Amino acid sequence: IAVKASHIQGISTVFVADSPLFEHLLAENVEKQISYFLNSGKNHYQSILFPASSFGKNCAPRLAAKLDVSQISDITRVIDQHTFERPIYAGNAIATVHSDDEYKVITVRPTSFAAAVAEDEGKAPIEFTEVVLGSDQVKFISQHVNKSNRPDLQSARVVVSGGRGVGSAQAFKELVDNLADKLGAAVGASRAAVDAGYAPNDYQIGQTGKIVAPQLYIALGISGAIQHLAGMKESGVIVAINKDPDAP
Repeated sequence: IAVKASHIQGISTVFVADSPLFEHLLAENVEKQISYFLNSGKNHYQSILFPASSFGKNCAPRLAAKLDVSQISDITRVIDQHTFERPIYAGNAIATVHSDDEYKVITVRPTSFAAAVAEDEGKAPIEFTEVVLGSDQVKFISQHVNKSNRPDLQSARVVVSGGRGVGSAQAFKELVDNLADKLGAAVGASRAAVDAGYAPNDYQIGQTGKIVAPQLYIALGISGAIQHLAGMKESGVIVAINKDPDAP
């Protein structure tokens, strides 16, 4: 990853903290390492960016609290080094946020920015930084990984989602899962479908779920609540299949 990052346009230096402590990306250990890096007196960096993912939402608030600054969440545009835009009210309005804090701890909505461009020529230097001791407040026990042959939901080019309107968990499998497999697509769901037990939590798309922006988004039996729209409205083409004529 460090080598790939070193070829990205605009990168001047890649710093690597290589340790088994970071194998499971525990927020407490990540925060300690970044805090040490910033406070070592050797660096002048003032903006710390995380993806607006479960990892970023776990680490960023802790780091902001330790640095005694306000976190800036889910930005979709950078105006200048102190000013950013972020969606509010389930994406129905855009807030402009200005911060004069010494450090800017920011989570970034990945779907709002173009993918980084790698350069064939040139390579930023890679430097290994000192690793600090991990936190004694947390211990990794185990993890369970759901394996799937489908593409990752947040990076898939095609997403097929189902809502409570499909009728049942069996219908969700027959309609949504089967269509997704035929199209080579990822599977998503509305919160209503998840709450009804039609789909697992990690399928949920929306304000309290995952944010997606595929080239094609197919919605089956989804009413179109604003909380769901907030998670998929940046999709390239949206196909809605719903017998409710008032559904968005």
